[in-house]
Amino acid sequence: MNREQRVVVTGLGAVTPIGLDSHTFWESLTQGKLGIKPIKAFDTQDFPIKIAGEIQDYDPLLTIDKKIARRMDRISQFAMTAAKEAYDMAGLEGQFVAERAGIIIGNGIGGLLSITEEQIKLIDKGPARISPFFVPAAIGNMAGGNVAIALGLKGPNMTVVTACASATNAIGEAYNKIKYRLADVMLAGGTEASICPLGIGGFASMGALSDSDDPARASIPFDADRSGFVMGEGAGIIVLESLEHAQKRNANILGEVVGYSTTCDAFHITAPETTGEGAKNAMNLAIEEAQIDKESIGYINAHGTSTPFNDVIETRAIKAVFGDYAHQLLVSSTKSMTGHLLGAAGAVEAIACIKVLQTGMVPPTIGVQKQDPECDLDIVANVVREKHVEYAMSNSLGFGGHNSVILMKRWDV
Repeated sequence: MNREQRVVVTGLGAVTPIGLDSHTFWESLTQGKLGIKPIKAFDTQDFPIKIAGEIQDYDPLLTIDKKIARRMDRISQFAMTAAKEAYDMAGLEGQFVAERAGIIIGNGIGGLLSITEEQIKLIDKGPARISPFFVPAAIGNMAGGNVAIALGLKGPNMTVVTACASATNAIGEAYNKIKYRLADVMLAGGTEASICPLGIGGFASMGALSDSDDPARASIPFDADRSGFVMGEGAGIIVLESLEHAQKRNANILGEVVGYSTTCDAFHITAPETTGEGAKNAMNLAIEEAQIDKESIGYINAHGTSTPFNDVIETRAIKAVFGDYAHQLLVSSTKSMTGHLLGAAGAVEAIACIKVLQTGMVPPTIGVQKQDPECDLDIVANVVREKHVEYAMSNSLGFGGHNSVILMKRWDV
């Protein structure tokens, strides 16, 4: 008896630099809206980096009780807002067994804003002034913990930290929980909030961030003039259910997860392995699990960070997997609009893939003026494209050599 279950998507939630809910986020993607702007979170006068994908109009009190919100870091606030949207969209209230419903949320750094704020208090005013809520605000697992408490999820609760692959790994591991009958319902995704002096300064010091002061020419994946990524922030959460569970409660099914894989380059702490072998293996394994022909895939949401190394190496990996068919694929990077949401990136990009499958609209890679000849794929430059897509893939490649891939299928009623 085959005990594996099919896994479907029934809810989406997003908080991003181009939209504070999944609908607005998707509309902005199809319109090619740029969410990168001058930083307002702190004074950047002494910093070489002046711009980011900063969310400047977010009010946590619209979705979270004031007393509870005050005790949370921004990563938990973002996660709570996105999770509640996904939960409501899925119509889950009263529709699940608590012990069979769980959550896996990834992040890259934890509550960096709380860490830096309390460190300043320690230095300026002494240890007695450190907040009693500092630790539960700062530790990375509390985004999932807070969501579980709010929604009554008593099943598996885990936090994944694999740098920029965190959210994709979280979705993949949640998919496995349901596939192998360890849960009926899982909320999964990622959250990140690191736009602060230490976060921006740290990434700038290692030369990872774009040195452009022009928001329109900073996050430009696959462009010959790209110089680094642009820091973003936000959260994305999706609701996964077994097909049986979703159908039993007559849920609105948005798409299906059919493949997941994760590999490691085992090469360098920050740089990807030059041939793209790790990413290639991850894509191949996800396709193998889905048991489909490679030519069935119509769209890839690329990791596409706008760094000189990543974009070329990811292109090599895609070409190694798909051969001549690689040039028929549509491959765009939505980081051109949002910036790089670090540990949350894979979640909002998975949402983009689900919407591509639903609508047949493929979001562009904006800001492209001169495509790098080494990145010679169809990157959907600058303008949204219409295409019926049966399968969409999302790639996430993180520091430490983490490669994570999820493969999703259009849901045909």
